[in-house]
Amino acid sequence: MGKTTERQQEWVALKYLILSKSQSDYRMIGKLCADNEWDEEKEQQFRSYLQHALAEPPKKGNLLNAYQHVWGYFKHKATKVEREKYEELIKTFSLEQDELAPFLKELTLNYQEQYLLQSRLLFPKEEQ
Repeated sequence: MGKTTERQQEWVALKYLILSKSQSDYRMIGKLCADNEWDEEKEQQFRSYLQHALAEPPKKGNLLNAYQHVWGYFKHKATKVEREKYEELIKTFSLEQDELAPFLKELTLNYQEQYLLQSRLLFPKEEQ
C-alpha cells in the first residue's frame, strides 16, 4: 500500500474528529488527501494540521457541524423515532452533556455504516 493510500485511509478515520475541532485544518487536510501524490513535505503538512487540530479544545459549533455531517449518513434511512430523537438532541446539545455522540454511535452500529465504523469521532482509538 502506498503512502497516499495510507494517508487517505488515516484521513477517513480522523475526518470528522478533525472537523469537530478545526474547520480550517479539516479543509487543508482534505486538499492534501485529494491529490494522489505524496511526498515528505505533504507528510509534514499533514502531521502539522493533525497536531494543530487535535490540540484544539472542543467548540460547540464545530462539534455540532461534525455531528450533522455524520447524521447525513442516516437521515434517509432513520426511522421517524430516530429522526425525532436526533432533532431533540440537536436542540438540547451541550458540550458538558453530549448525548449526540452515543446516539450517533448507536445508529452507526445498528445500521453497520462501514465508513463511520472507522471514525475516531465516534470510536476513539481506545475503543478500536
